[in-house]
Amino acid sequence: MIRNRQARGPGARQIYEVLRAQILAGTYGNDGALPSSRALASELGVARATVTSAYEQLSAEGFVRSRQGARPRVAAVLDRNPPISPMVTGPAPLLLSRYGERLALRPVPLPSAARPALDFRYGDLAASDFPTPIWRRAVLGALAQRQDRLSYGHPAGSPRLRRALQGYLWRARTLRCEAEQIIIVNGSQQGLDLCTRLLLDPGEGAVVEDPCYPMARDIFAAAGGTITPVAADQDGLDTSRLTDVEARLAYVTPSHQFPLGSVLSIARRHRLLAWAEARDAFLIEDDYDSEYRYDINPVPPLYGLGHGQNVLYLGTVSKTLSPTLRIGYLVVPANLAAIFTRAKQIIDRHSPALEQEALATLLESGAYERHIRRIRRRMAERRNALLEGLRYHFGDRLAVEGAKAGLHIIAWFRHIPADREEELIRKAGQVALGLHPLSLLYAAGSAMRPDRAGLVMGYGGLDVRQIRRGVELLANCAAEIESGS
Repeated sequence: MIRNRQARGPGARQIYEVLRAQILAGTYGNDGALPSSRALASELGVARATVTSAYEQLSAEGFVRSRQGARPRVAAVLDRNPPISPMVTGPAPLLLSRYGERLALRPVPLPSAARPALDFRYGDLAASDFPTPIWRRAVLGALAQRQDRLSYGHPAGSPRLRRALQGYLWRARTLRCEAEQIIIVNGSQQGLDLCTRLLLDPGEGAVVEDPCYPMARDIFAAAGGTITPVAADQDGLDTSRLTDVEARLAYVTPSHQFPLGSVLSIARRHRLLAWAEARDAFLIEDDYDSEYRYDINPVPPLYGLGHGQNVLYLGTVSKTLSPTLRIGYLVVPANLAAIFTRAKQIIDRHSPALEQEALATLLESGAYERHIRRIRRRMAERRNALLEGLRYHFGDRLAVEGAKAGLHIIAWFRHIPADREEELIRKAGQVALGLHPLSLLYAAGSAMRPDRAGLVMGYGGLDVRQIRRGVELLANCAAEIESGS
């Protein structure tokens, strides 16, 4: 029965749903005739066009077949007695590939939609840091300049952007390369994934720093790589521990070790390059925030020390413009450029074309580098506010590392043991303060995990006032734990 939902009678959607349910229930049998559109419209008190619309939808989905001048008939031949599947208790098994199974073993919590009011999350920028006026002009200019830029682009990226990056990398990082060696990717995450797909087979070794960027470990592990964590200290990756390590690639952050903030010494750089050359291994150099240096001179990239045959350089604009843009870039050895371009093509065709043209405009005009100088001064102010606040509230109860560069510091609590780190973070959450433990960045079961509570404290996404208030709240939470309450 089709019930009137409104005084004017049911709509085409309601008629369609009821007739569809009746057909599936076998009300009209196989090849049975349905009421004519005129008769059903009269019975329901609706326009004939309403019924016709419902029949047309049923016909489009294959439930009825219609012929001019005849009543619609049931077209679908349905099995009225489908086989009964055995009862399954619990969730159905996931039929995943081996890659999927490996990925499922490394669950990563998704970002919460509700963030704390004050969050020392590392890697963030404040919304006010984005250069909205110059970016808007660059985007509008790209739209107006050439309409064909709205069509599919080159998988390796906009030739214009690659040329602009070639010049920028030489000016900012003394890195020499050809524009053809640059591959534009959707952030450093995709760059790492591309390197892994093309350079690492299941069962082969991948060296990572300990601690390190956890997503790198996850990418290598999901690909079936055998992860070898190697300790990092005040001089970066401890290359003396590589002597007996056989691996296909190593992921390193030599200019600003993540998260500890150390710089790989020149002696270790040469040893690392020699280790890679002796094993025909590749080095993935992640230069994720080299723009921010406060008390030391910029450190040239590892890429420039080698022969350019086994070092892949990874850069991004997420720490200077915004992570939402999803623009990163790889500088690959010349003999790998073609295969990286092909891999990028089949993964997602190319990175967003409009944003690439806008970024090229900023680089060509010098606006990007002016923006970096401006934002670097802001970050220095925020860093100083954080350091001053920690000194004032904690004194010698807290030690700081990695403050000479980047967008975060490491804070060690001398009187809070590692097993109470989670309690500190929980107390902070109760006052809407976001804290991020250092311990999660170490490899599982790592002997390098400290016995003290440690935090990775990002300051890029907060203003000076918020930083001062956040440190005050942190001091209150830490004092409660230190007093045993």
